[in-house]
Amino acid sequence: MVSEKYPAKSHASRVDKYFRALMPEKFTEDVESPLFLLAAATTKYWPFCDQTQPFRQNRNFFYLTGCDLSDCFVTYNTFSGELILYLPPVDEESIMWSGLPMSIEEAREAFDVDDVRRTDTLSADLKNLHSKKPIFMVEDLTKGEHAVFFNELKENVNSILETNHNLLEALEEARAIKDDYELSLMKRASEISDNSHLKVMTTMKIHTMENHLHAEFVYHAFRAGSKNQAYDPICCSGRSCSTLHYVRNDDKLANKQLILLDAGAEWKNYASDVTRTFPINGEWTKEAREIYDLVLKMQTECEKRVAPGVSWDELHCLAHIILIKGFLELGVFKNGSVDEILSTRVSVAFMPHGLGHMLGMDTHDTAGKANYDDPDMLYRYLRIRRTLQARNVVTVEPGIYFSHFLIDPFLRGDNGYNGGKYIDIDVLEKYWDVGGVRIEDDVLVTETGSENFTKITKDPDEISRLIKAALS
Repeated sequence: MVSEKYPAKSHASRVDKYFRALMPEKFTEDVESPLFLLAAATTKYWPFCDQTQPFRQNRNFFYLTGCDLSDCFVTYNTFSGELILYLPPVDEESIMWSGLPMSIEEAREAFDVDDVRRTDTLSADLKNLHSKKPIFMVEDLTKGEHAVFFNELKENVNSILETNHNLLEALEEARAIKDDYELSLMKRASEISDNSHLKVMTTMKIHTMENHLHAEFVYHAFRAGSKNQAYDPICCSGRSCSTLHYVRNDDKLANKQLILLDAGAEWKNYASDVTRTFPINGEWTKEAREIYDLVLKMQTECEKRVAPGVSWDELHCLAHIILIKGFLELGVFKNGSVDEILSTRVSVAFMPHGLGHMLGMDTHDTAGKANYDDPDMLYRYLRIRRTLQARNVVTVEPGIYFSHFLIDPFLRGDNGYNGGKYIDIDVLEKYWDVGGVRIEDDVLVTETGSENFTKITKDPDEISRLIKAALS
């Protein structure tokens, strides 16, 4: 049964375990065991204005507290296991404008921590209770918004106050393994996204602009209680579907083949990330359906292999192999074997991004171990470079795109871009107006395989029926 409270103490214990494995020398009899200190996101104002910027909680802070309030701190004592949350002092003048803030008693009831105090006691607590302990942070809090507070703290506290990259790694590794509570939040985010995607498809009769799609999705997500999107929705049409993170969302839909809608609701700071591609008028053109079916095959074959111990590199390579085989059948590629074409990396011109990424509180979540300096362009933008573990949540999102920016360097034979001779330019000409197709689901790695959280249909015939019914 899932706990009613966000399991902050369990998370802190998990981070502690990872940290001890990374830095065992900090836990000997001769060394004072460290204290972890993390800060919440601060209240920020727009320049030259008294209006606050939208608030987004520091994800590492939230992981150790479940607290979505600004200007807070948390400490974790690795010796005693004590987790203490510090709330900002009550500003009486702000009550008139913003209402009463959460009280200490309410916070003790709401959050899974050992104690709740005010931030104006933090300096004294660190000085009196932890004067000999090294204090580790994941960011330099002596700079930026916390500079004044923490520079005064350094003068009053005898402890070593330092940024520790191993603490950040411990947090990222802990966050990569989702517990039941986190999975319940992610499933709810997926349910909201499923419904919002369906509402866009089934209301196509009233949509004539990309921003209409954006508005429809966000409207239904907000009505379901999702105040924030996990990322800016990507609502593109026609040839713009070849732009991976298109966010203009302001063009007309008329006289185009496809819509690519990449949008995910957020639920209590946990993300979903879902992409569906569908024909604007409900009818797939021959070329659009060919590419859609190929992308669906890429996704299906890769997703069914998701399991603990599987190399993400190998799944990504499999997606490219399926793409190449499909292009040879369609005639887009010619005069070469699968291995020959794969070795040139020309398939990267059509699928330049990775197969997917870790998913959690961040859309591109932690611990993927990406290597953006990889000299091999096939893997350069792959956001996961590790074997999968049970309770990872990943996206599986192959795509095929027809972008001059991506393809022309191969056709010209620019330095480092080989394989253009395998592209049949005459056949390629038929596909430019398809723009791009991407299909993306959110997938949990289970002990024996996987579970797909995303339920909105991706069956091309069913999608066609939905759109046609909406337009009738």
